[in-house]
Amino acid sequence: MSTAEKKIKLLPEPLLQFANNQCEEHPKDGLMLYGPADAASKKGSLSFGVIGTKTGIALFDSWVETVRGYIPPFRENVAHHSGFPGFEAAFGLEWPDSPIACVEVKSVDIDKAIRLQNRHEAIKATTDIFADAISKYLREESDVTPDFWYVVIPDEVYLWGRPKKAPPVSERVAGKADMSKKDARQFLNAPSFFEGDNWQAELQLYDLNFHNQLKARLLSKAVIQIVKETTLREASDLDMDNVRRKTQDPATIAWNLCTTSYYKCAGPPWRLKDIRPGVCYIGIVFKLDPSDPNSGNACCGAQLFLRSGEGLVFRGAVGPWYSKELKQFHLSQEKAAELMQLAVKAYEDIHGAPPDEVFIHGRTRFEKSEWDGFLSAVTNQTNVVAIRIRPTDELKLYRLAKQPPIRGSYLEIHERMAYLWTKGYVPRFGTYPGFEVPNPLAINLDWGNAPIEQVLADIMALTKVNFNGCSFSDGLPVTLKFANAIGEILTAAPELEDAPQPFKYYI
Repeated sequence: MSTAEKKIKLLPEPLLQFANNQCEEHPKDGLMLYGPADAASKKGSLSFGVIGTKTGIALFDSWVETVRGYIPPFRENVAHHSGFPGFEAAFGLEWPDSPIACVEVKSVDIDKAIRLQNRHEAIKATTDIFADAISKYLREESDVTPDFWYVVIPDEVYLWGRPKKAPPVSERVAGKADMSKKDARQFLNAPSFFEGDNWQAELQLYDLNFHNQLKARLLSKAVIQIVKETTLREASDLDMDNVRRKTQDPATIAWNLCTTSYYKCAGPPWRLKDIRPGVCYIGIVFKLDPSDPNSGNACCGAQLFLRSGEGLVFRGAVGPWYSKELKQFHLSQEKAAELMQLAVKAYEDIHGAPPDEVFIHGRTRFEKSEWDGFLSAVTNQTNVVAIRIRPTDELKLYRLAKQPPIRGSYLEIHERMAYLWTKGYVPRFGTYPGFEVPNPLAINLDWGNAPIEQVLADIMALTKVNFNGCSFSDGLPVTLKFANAIGEILTAAPELEDAPQPFKYYI
């Protein structure tokens, strides 16, 4: 049967579970109607600290006043625009009158640091201001420790604290670093007798991304939520005439920031319904590791336990995993086994027994040697399946679905391959809540065995457990979405520890 003759089928929208085992499709519906999962055991107040400039802290305080009450939707009577009912009404925790910790950093210090001529020095110096201040507080005020921190950054830190971004030449200031990248790489291979040379060379090991570097340097110390001053300024302005000119409306910002705040303080605000016990999913990505002067690559993984909704992140071995011939990344059999051992141990530490099923997500096909390595690290009782998930640009399939496809539509090519639309028309909204063409994901079962429909249903479910916001769903399963984003953090600073950490430290 040709592709054109095959029939588009439809998976049901995965249901989410909230307080008292009540279920809804949309996280906002469930939180407004019932409250978060495990709400009965989560009482008291949100526990957080805030760090920022004097202006940033004032903007944060203004925004807090808005999220204590109702915020109207961007458009009334439009299903995919939801008003925000207030933090306590949605999540059941009080938003305290003041944070547990409030740390002010000087805007003049930030202005100078972010404008340093050498970009590695500039971004590390700017990160130092925030990382050192939080670390100092944790050392000196250990009796009262927030569950997480709001890090409010001036817009210039966001604008110039990224790769390929820099302030105008006229605004840059001289710093201590003037070593070329070539010389720095040489000293990383063969350290100098002069500490000043080694210090400049080591700056190359820090990522040119303020967000990733700060997250990496505070791993195991503090959970943080980075937010721009402009975001808080716009989120506090409830004048609808002004809202129409903003990137995001105040209600959406409130939903997103408050959802991740609850997650970082109290745990997953919702869970997936009807998930099989004993199932573990792992997303694997490869990232260039700047700590290796010979361009080694780190294998990074995001491991999700579907039943609890929690996940762990780990970094595998660094090595020459990129093949110029294949233009793909592949682990050796030994390192694939080590990676699987990490994942199985993490599962056993939490659940007391090894997983019944392990599904491994990647963007490229795993080689036979990798597959053998994965299998060698589990018992015969554990079913292991390697799945390739690739975004596509299959316009002919879009036309076949008779525009627009419904989210959850899939086209089964054969028992080991299908196209799945994780974006598309949503009956709950009566529209397609997006702008780009909703092309499908190509799903291949490369190794192992599992029913293709079960694999597709689980991938659909994995698009609904991103607690870094409160959206109906994502286009990618959280395994690959987080593994990719987290991989950037796992290679952003040389002092990073390899111990697995929960998702909340990264998102």
